[in-house]
Amino acid sequence: MTIIRVMAVTKTYGSRFGGPSVRALDRFSLEIESGDFVAVMGPSGSGKTTLLKLLSRIERPDSGAVFANGKDLSALSGNALSDFRRTEIGFVFQDSSLLDSMTLRENISLPLSLSRISAPEIEARVSEAARGLQIADILEKYPFEISGGQKQRAAAARAIAIHPTILLADEPTGALDSRSGRDLLERFLSLNRSNATAVLLVTHDPFVASWARRTIFLKDGRTFTEIRSGGDRRAFFDRILEVQAAMERLY
Repeated sequence: MTIIRVMAVTKTYGSRFGGPSVRALDRFSLEIESGDFVAVMGPSGSGKTTLLKLLSRIERPDSGAVFANGKDLSALSGNALSDFRRTEIGFVFQDSSLLDSMTLRENISLPLSLSRISAPEIEARVSEAARGLQIADILEKYPFEISGGQKQRAAAARAIAIHPTILLADEPTGALDSRSGRDLLERFLSLNRSNATAVLLVTHDPFVASWARRTIFLKDGRTFTEIRSGGDRRAFFDRILEVQAAMERLY
């Protein structure tokens, strides 16, 4: 079942200072099936973050269409858009976006509370996500009391706890040490396998990308190439490095 469909999307940004406009995505297309795990790589300015913004409906395309779970995202607004973001998409972005006025437990619980999930179910989901990311012992702390890596893990727990059908992540391991980064990727993989959650993550790190089933490389807003894992993560890692090296030779 196709859960994400991006169809010939173009997105252009105008210059703030009267310079030339920048085409972030250029007639870009992509399909992701339920249970797929996709990494997106490419140099800065290749369109990676723009793709995430379109999939989360933070922005609309100039042309083309973006569908998620059969919904035309450009047509969603108001309560329908809020419900979609709160119940179907999990976000793990570079900025944790935690609310400083709430404890970590309250931050993780908030989307679930807004969805009117029962208190016992909320507690169970929060506890499960927190244990999996090793933050169960700091749930009563506030974001300003913890490290950047702990904030990132709390943001990931918040995204995982809603049991999303689609998980979007932008450099999710950037603020984490190697062990915490591996733990987070394990949680993504577990969610992907147990719930058939479609995972799409943007990364510059070949190791992170090697956890995916396929890696798409963007260049100038278009697909440069795509490679698929044969199940051997080390071999896939080496192939990712080869494509990166080939792209660098072109710049």
